[in-house]
Amino acid sequence: MNTINAILEFNPELLVYLFIDVVIAILLLSTMRYIMGVMGKIDTTEELAKRDNFAYGISMAGSVLAMGIVLTGAITGESANNYLNEIIGMSVYGIAGLLLIKAGRWVHDKFSLGQFNKAQLILERNTAVALTDAASAIATAIIIRAVLIWVEGFGISTFIAILTGWLISQIILVLVSRIREKRYNQSNVAGFQPALIQGNVALAVRYSGHLIGTAIAVTAASHFVFYDPEYLVAGLLSWFGISLIMMVLLKVLAHIAKRMVLMGIQRDVEIEQQHNVGVASIEFAINVSIALVLSALMA
Repeated sequence: MNTINAILEFNPELLVYLFIDVVIAILLLSTMRYIMGVMGKIDTTEELAKRDNFAYGISMAGSVLAMGIVLTGAITGESANNYLNEIIGMSVYGIAGLLLIKAGRWVHDKFSLGQFNKAQLILERNTAVALTDAASAIATAIIIRAVLIWVEGFGISTFIAILTGWLISQIILVLVSRIREKRYNQSNVAGFQPALIQGNVALAVRYSGHLIGTAIAVTAASHFVFYDPEYLVAGLLSWFGISLIMMVLLKVLAHIAKRMVLMGIQRDVEIEQQHNVGVASIEFAINVSIALVLSALMA
């Protein structure tokens, strides 16, 4: 009976906010498919349903999930004060998130994995490249979401903070990519990127775990830095510094956890030479799990 009364006393305005957010979210999620098609000059129906291109589907799934993650940071609910503000806020932040995700993919293609044509390889059904593409979009979205939740208000300083937060995320993710590539190249004749071109899915899964895990760990900075437009530069510099610390901490703790969980298994041999997706998946899970624990503890 108490449950029924609670439902009846539920504020009907919340349902209107919910309706607004859901409609805008669906429209923006749908937009991701058409943007990928238009920008890539590709018939998405042809790739997904006729050619059954799994790699293209994985890449698009990463975009859709990334958009959904960003939208959870754009939702303001009753704090928007009125319906119009909610529509404007959700739409503007959602579109900004969409553009930043696309820009983040460009940065990843240009500076992290710049030795090959990602779009062409995905059209050629390269699942490994598609996985790294999806992971980069998701990682970028996770950090953008944290920045959207961190900032307050709706002004120039807010968008400067969001753009700078995005820039910090790209620096961190490119740094992770360079570290992973250097480590791989030290113990393998063939380079890291050529291995992805050749379709090493296990390597792509492990690399994706590093990207997404780092993004989650970096969001912990939002729990330490207070947003103040008057001290925006200091706040963002603090965010960057804490992000670097969290990245190092994640690497150390994840390394210890992997040695314990996968004791007796030559992880590099299994993943890099034998393409063992199972072992790579466990490493992915460990990276993300440790990052989630760190983020929760810092909160």
